[in-house]
Amino acid sequence: MTLLTRLQVAARRHWPHYVAEAAGLAFFVACASLLTVLLEHPSSGVRQALALHPLGRRALMGVGMGFVIVAVVYSPWGKRSGAHINPAVTLGFWQLGKISTADALWYVAAQTVGGTAAAWALNAFLHQWLAHPAIGYNQTLPPPGPNGWWLALGAEALISFVLMLVLLWALHSARFKTYTGWLVGVLLAVYIVVETPYSGMSLNPARSLATALVAGNLHHYWIYVAGPCAGTWLATVLFLRWHHGQSLACAILAGCEAAANSPHATEPPHYPDRTAAD
Repeated sequence: MTLLTRLQVAARRHWPHYVAEAAGLAFFVACASLLTVLLEHPSSGVRQALALHPLGRRALMGVGMGFVIVAVVYSPWGKRSGAHINPAVTLGFWQLGKISTADALWYVAAQTVGGTAAAWALNAFLHQWLAHPAIGYNQTLPPPGPNGWWLALGAEALISFVLMLVLLWALHSARFKTYTGWLVGVLLAVYIVVETPYSGMSLNPARSLATALVAGNLHHYWIYVAGPCAGTWLATVLFLRWHHGQSLACAILAGCEAAANSPHATEPPHYPDRTAAD
């Protein structure tokens, strides 16, 4: 079966999962932009009250976006698709063999379309706020200076590496797999507080593409593809090398058994499964 045929078959069977991925990232991008306007636009009362406390504003942003990711993961649609909402995360699960190539390609396409649609829609209604220099369309950009690009690249790779390791560890733990969404939410909040000055804290190629397209600035976009994808790829490679426990049931962040018609139930794991040998 050719890849084109597999893409067609997957689209007929799993299109609700792709719609869920698009909706999940659209919601995430919308919330991120709205919170940024609330916390950073000079005319915002919150911004004025916390004008001398940038760390406090980032903390509020972190808490808000942490709850957003928890809401996406445990929503009915998030449980359906797995709530990857990130091409770099989908790449990691594809490496594990928990999502087929055709489904992974559709996931990335859906994530990209959903995030970009949300960014364009917000810009249509809130252009005067999003275009303000203090907001900058909520782009993710490296810090200024000749060394800013490699600092951002390294930071994005590192935070993505840690995120993927936390995901894989939690999802493979009988005790913690149902709390994976909360762990990711906490990690995201910490990242926003601590890491934002180094790269803008993206983690997500589709999210960065969405705001870069609206801003008309793709100059630094490659950083937010190479960094996150390299980080999740390396984390998954090391996990495949060192993990020899029970195999992952499905690539669903809420932690569950994949349904019979789920795109996560079709591929076997690629690492040793001790339980299968017992």
